[in-house]
Amino acid sequence: MPLDKIDCCDVATYGPKGGRTVQWTNLNEQTVYENRWFRVNLADVRLPDGRHLDHFLIRLRAVAVATAVNEDNEVLMLWRHRFITDSWGWELAAGVVEDGEEIESAAAREMEEETGWRPGPLRHLLTVEPANGLIDARHHLYWAEGATYIGHPEDDFESSRREWVPLKLIPELIARGQIPAANMAAGLLMLHHMRLG
Repeated sequence: MPLDKIDCCDVATYGPKGGRTVQWTNLNEQTVYENRWFRVNLADVRLPDGRHLDHFLIRLRAVAVATAVNEDNEVLMLWRHRFITDSWGWELAAGVVEDGEEIESAAAREMEEETGWRPGPLRHLLTVEPANGLIDARHHLYWAEGATYIGHPEDDFESSRREWVPLKLIPELIARGQIPAANMAAGLLMLHHMRLG
């Protein structure tokens, strides 16, 4: 079936050339490690040809991300080091959604704690799954038109500095590898498109 003939809701069941796709089936999962942020599970997966595969996966809490854009079309970002990859880059304020917390509230809280800026009314930007072959985490990105500075960030250990970066520079920063996180790059490119065309 040609892609232009596929209904939006049927895309997941058809391949790029129109043939039916194959599906892996999760028969059972056992938790092998757990803490307050995530669980590492081992799944018994049945492949389309009937074989079984042991597959590790990580079940992670939802992640809330927030930023603001000011009147000069600058976006609020954090410059930080990630010890896991031993790399520096620009990011947006982000963190896990706590039990009983609304995602939008978590996004606002994270932005305030990590930047010292309180966002205006938040708007949903997009939801992405950055590594859905291994992790089931959904990252919910929000943005606001403007923010109010309330003081030095409570979680200043999260980044070396917080800056308003011109939105027009986002594509170049991504191309140079200075925005390495895929979820942040996707959200910032969408903001760039919405604000600057």
